[in-house]
Amino acid sequence: MIKIYNYGQVSNDEIFARDNIAANVEGVVTQIVATVAQQGDKALFAYAAQFDKVNLTALEVTQGEIDEAFAAVEPEFLEILREAAANIRAYHEKQVRNSFVLNEKDGVVIGQKVTPIEKVGLYVPGGTAAYPSTVLMDSIPAKIAGCAQIVMVTPPGKDGKVNPVILAAAKIAGVDRIFKVGGAQAVAALAYGTESIPKVDKIVGPGNAYVAEAKKQVFGRVSIDMIAGPSEILVVADSTANPRFVAADLLSQAEHDKMASAVLVTDSRAFAEQVSEELEIQIPQLPRAEIARASIDNNGKIIVAEGNLMLAIDIANQIAPEHLELCVDNPFDYLDKVKHAGSIFMGKYCPEALGDYFAGPNHTLPTSGTARFSSPLSVDDFVKKTQFTYYTQTALEAVADKIAFFAHKEGLDAHAKSATIRFEDKK
Repeated sequence: MIKIYNYGQVSNDEIFARDNIAANVEGVVTQIVATVAQQGDKALFAYAAQFDKVNLTALEVTQGEIDEAFAAVEPEFLEILREAAANIRAYHEKQVRNSFVLNEKDGVVIGQKVTPIEKVGLYVPGGTAAYPSTVLMDSIPAKIAGCAQIVMVTPPGKDGKVNPVILAAAKIAGVDRIFKVGGAQAVAALAYGTESIPKVDKIVGPGNAYVAEAKKQVFGRVSIDMIAGPSEILVVADSTANPRFVAADLLSQAEHDKMASAVLVTDSRAFAEQVSEELEIQIPQLPRAEIARASIDNNGKIIVAEGNLMLAIDIANQIAPEHLELCVDNPFDYLDKVKHAGSIFMGKYCPEALGDYFAGPNHTLPTSGTARFSSPLSVDDFVKKTQFTYYTQTALEAVADKIAFFAHKEGLDAHAKSATIRFEDKK
């Protein structure tokens, strides 16, 4: 059963504790990454047999396999995928940054040019669930940014095939190449390149503890989006909210995995108890009841800020959740009060699942409190910005002594000389 805390009556350490720390897999991942770097495809075939229980003869998904999968998916779902893709595309197109030039001073031109990252690797999880939504969310912004090649990796099933809905989403999103590789070995392959899989410049996408650790280890050789932890939801609800709705929203994240975190912050103890009771009704009805049960019992909590909705918002800011639902009347009255959250869902008819699949804002979000300083995946993640500077002789001469003065303050005489040497003949 979910734990209920009265804010102010127990220590903050207990209220704000995050107990869903992933297991230490550093050593195992280090070995996998090194083996893939040294052995390439040979290692990938071996790991597919070891971890995925499948003997592959080729790593890349063929066009025939993509077409076969596309034909196998219900037309109704294909239309939903297309509509979701259109919503995601429309939202992310507003994020596009333009290069700029400033030439307001005589003889001086400065600016910034925006260049797409050339090759992007997209990790799509397999295992207990298939996530076509991840394909759309992570590849469409890259396409909008203008990335030349998007390479997707995802674990195969025991039949050696990729889930058809994953391939259908990839086709709709415009993914360029797809490989049947999962886990830490897939991340290593993208970072180092193999005989089959091209080396990329950036790796994005969520995964289990092994994938997260692998991304951490290859960072610097390639860029990554973030180190994602277990899924999180925090619901701020007042006593007028529907406890059935709130319980269902908490379970929408609890069913992800046993390490997921579902938290309710409310201004009513009575409402807290109603939600607790409703969770006990709904959990047994879920196909993934065992996972949801473990998540709720081990990582779930309800925090009561009795009679004080603004305190509930303050508590949410301290937790800095991945997903934040404001299940209150007039949610826009509170929007500016929210300082730390990955994505905010406004009102009593805006479940977090809307953002997972359909609305348009990205669902690849900062977790584990990192919303205090980081942002959702966006078009910005798929471009790099390069500065440029141009000065004429006259413009440099006007500031050369100032540059030298500054350089001497830092004890860097060669810096100073590089500015003044150009005008020594005039003195």
